[in-house]
Amino acid sequence: MKQVKGLRLLVLAGLVAVVVAAFVIARTSGADPVTTTGARYAVTVTADRSAVDIRVDRGEADAVTVAAVMPTMGHAMPEATARKAAPGHFVVEGDQFSMNGAWELSIRLAGVSGEETLTLNALVTD
Repeated sequence: MKQVKGLRLLVLAGLVAVVVAAFVIARTSGADPVTTTGARYAVTVTADRSAVDIRVDRGEADAVTVAAVMPTMGHAMPEATARKAAPGHFVVEGDQFSMNGAWELSIRLAGVSGEETLTLNALVTD
C-alpha cells in the first residue's frame, strides 16, 4: 500500500513538473513570425504587445504603416507609422494592441516598388 501511494506521489510530481515546464516555455517563446507575399512585396512580421517588427523580404519599401483589427472582439487600433530601423527593416514600438489574441494586420508599403497593402493574421501575446 505504501509503494502504491509513493508511486502516485511520484507520478503527480512528474505531471506538475511537466505542466510548469510547458507554461514557462510558452511564456518565454515570444511571438512567432508570419510571412505573406503580394504582387510587389513580401514581408515577415513579428508582433507582440510591445512592438511590431516588419522585415521586407521582397521589394524596396521606403514607408510602412500598420493597422490592426481584432474582428472577434470588435477592436481596431489606429494606423501607426513604422520607423525605418535599417534598409528593409521597419518597427512600430509601443503598445499597438488592446489585448492578447488573434489580430488581423494590414501592412501598407510604399516605395520604389510601388504601393501595396498586405493583410495577415497574427497571434499577439505579451
